[in-house]
Amino acid sequence: MSLNKVQLIGNVGKDPEVRYLDQGVAVATFTLATTERGYTLANGTQVPDRTEWHNIVLWRRLAEVAEKYVRKGDKLYIEGKIRSRSYDDQNGVKRYVVEIFGDNMEMLTPRPVQQGNVQSSIPPQPTNDHPF
Repeated sequence: MSLNKVQLIGNVGKDPEVRYLDQGVAVATFTLATTERGYTLANGTQVPDRTEWHNIVLWRRLAEVAEKYVRKGDKLYIEGKIRSRSYDDQNGVKRYVVEIFGDNMEMLTPRPVQQGNVQSSIPPQPTNDHPF
């Protein structure tokens, strides 16, 4: 048995970039920052905050929701799996990328009241139908 599952709560680093593939399949990519708070050791040594940046990839309906509602600075919950890939850059150097393919997303940033309605989180539909 094996398990590939990731759960992240963090802040969006940039507005999602959304592109549409053949047959109108949406793909959104953006970064998400998670921060471990610093602390002080018993001897007085300060350990600073540590921020990790995660490359998030959303497909289909989740990508469309991200395009419409997710903005830089928003707090998100992302659940998905880790995927790694490699490619050769323009100079022929092999590069490696680690991405989180999201299966579920919840928006945790409250939205302001508009025209008497509260604009709350859009409940995304979990999906496992990305092309991989």
